[in-house]
Amino acid sequence: MPQNVRITIVQTDIKWDSPEENIISAEALLNSAPKSDLYVLPEMWATGFGAPSAHGREPLDWMRHTATTRHDAVCGSLAARASDGTLRNRLYFVQPDGTSVHYDKHHLFTYGGENRQYTPGNRRVVTEYKGIRFLLLTCYDLRFPVWARYRGDYDAIILTANWPESRQYAWDTLIRARAIENQCYVIAANRTGNDPNCRYAGGSAIIDAKGRSVAQAEGQRPQTVTADIDIEALRTFRRKFPVLEDRDKIF
Repeated sequence: MPQNVRITIVQTDIKWDSPEENIISAEALLNSAPKSDLYVLPEMWATGFGAPSAHGREPLDWMRHTATTRHDAVCGSLAARASDGTLRNRLYFVQPDGTSVHYDKHHLFTYGGENRQYTPGNRRVVTEYKGIRFLLLTCYDLRFPVWARYRGDYDAIILTANWPESRQYAWDTLIRARAIENQCYVIAANRTGNDPNCRYAGGSAIIDAKGRSVAQAEGQRPQTVTADIDIEALRTFRRKFPVLEDRDKIF
């Protein structure tokens, strides 16, 4: 029988285009958190959204080292070069053995010019860990429910983001909407602080299938947010209230 999985969101104040500083900050927060099975970092956690370029393998190597030495999983988004030379906003899920799967952000934020620098991914990615199936999404994907629609294939959404304070109400509303409409957990990891373009208010949270906060960031400071996902309770809820069986079959 699958066991509960403890998840920690690491809400950081990302230093612009400074992976070394961001690795130090992320590690300090992670070390201060309860021992967890999975740690989730924000979008572009090593450089900030829209930073000039990819920074080689150092941040990804840190994620792999952290996962293997702590015997946990680590998830977070980085700028990465694909095999065809294009730049991708790539969300990595690194397993405790150092292997990883990745998701390339599908919906690029054209309003902010992300499409001028990055190439979108076209592959929807679900990965399984400790008996829980995770759909991987990044920031702007949150606004597109068809892409996130439950297809009988996942139990929780991991969403990493650099979501600005000016649209915080939309963030708070949409992370709950995605949880309710898909009867799933949502692990929503946002950043705090400032970059050259925006201010960020955090709001990282773990939301259950009824739209309730299981754990929620307090204030706008860097911090960790930890909660256990009860997969058996989720499955029981889906069986007792099987609204997903009436969803539109559009795929």
